[in-house]
Parts: sequence; structure tokens; C-alpha cells
Amino acid sequence: MFLIVGLGNPGKSYRNNRHNIGYKIIDNIREVYDFPEFSKKFKSEFSKSELNENILFLLKPATFINNSGIALKEIKSFYNIDINNIYVIHDEIDLDQGRVKVKNGGGHNGHNGLKSIDKMIGKNYNRVRVGVSRPSKIYEENIDENISNWVLSDFTSNEKDKWLDNTINYVSEMIISLINSQNGFCGKNV
Repeated sequence: MFLIVGLGNPGKSYRNNRHNIGYKIIDNIREVYDFPEFSKKFKSEFSKSELNENILFLLKPATFINNSGIALKEIKSFYNIDINNIYVIHDEIDLDQGRVKVKNGGGHNGHNGLKSIDKMIGKNYNRVRVGVSRPSKIYEENIDENISNWVLSDFTSNEKDKWLDNTINYVSEMIISLINSQNGFCGKNV
């Protein structure tokens, strides 16, 4: 039994924000691997399927990113999901755009969604960190970095064409491969 969680904020105005890359990847997994339509459950959009004899849950918490832990605690408790079988996909400003790293446990690096999850279920879940970079890495001007405005801004059409779509597809396939081959996650970087 595995839980794959994509972090983001609900609502149309947030749909294309950098902070919502987790939602985008969950939507892609649901479509590519033919999961049922989402239903509202566990304060989230929820879907359940079986893949290669594994039960997989997809979750997009509807609690807003800063309270993601509330939804995770509900589903983890209801199904008694092992914390090592939880994968949380989130944006990471300290990775270059399109770069992906997976690790088990660790700190939250100031990410409020991870802070909430750490508080509600502990820290030993798998983190799928998807790079969205910092604004100063994208723009050559020396701009004042306001991280909140950056992660709540939309991806540009150039980002979509250059790396976003490929990264979404790559992470979707990678997570399913990790789950299919898992005999105790080793915390490797991808």
C-alpha cells in the first residue's frame, strides 16, 4: 500500500503556480496510469487503484499547502499506511528548474507544506523534490527575492516548453518505477 501526495493549493487561480507542481504530477499519474476520477475524501482530491499488485492512493490535499499535514494524517491513520510508503511531491527552490531529487526524511527547508506534514505524521516519508529554482537563478538582474511571490507565480510558456512538461512526465514514471521496485527505500538521489 503506497500513498503518493502532490502538494499545491486548490482553486483555478493557483492551477499553474510553481507551488502546484505536485498537483500537476498527481494529475499526470492519474491520467497516464488510468486511475479513477478524483473524489473528495480526506480533505483532499483522492483516487485509488491497483498497479502490479500494489494498492496506490493519489492525494491532492485541499487544505491549502500550509496545512497539508491535516489531510495526510487522516488518510495515513484511516488506512494505516507505513510512513516509508508515502511519497510527497513538492516544489524545491534550491534545485535548478527541472532537477529532481528523492530522499527519505530530512528537513523542511522552510517549505510550509513540509513543516505541516512533519508536525502531523513525522519526518520519515519520502520527499520528491522538484526544482523550480530561485528567481535570481532565472533572471540575470539582481532582483529582490520574494520567495512567496515566486512560488505563487505561474510557470511561463517558455518554462512549459523548455522543461516543465518533460519533468512532469519523468517524475510520474520515476515514482511508479520506485514503487514497483521498492523493497525498503534506500533514500537515493535521482
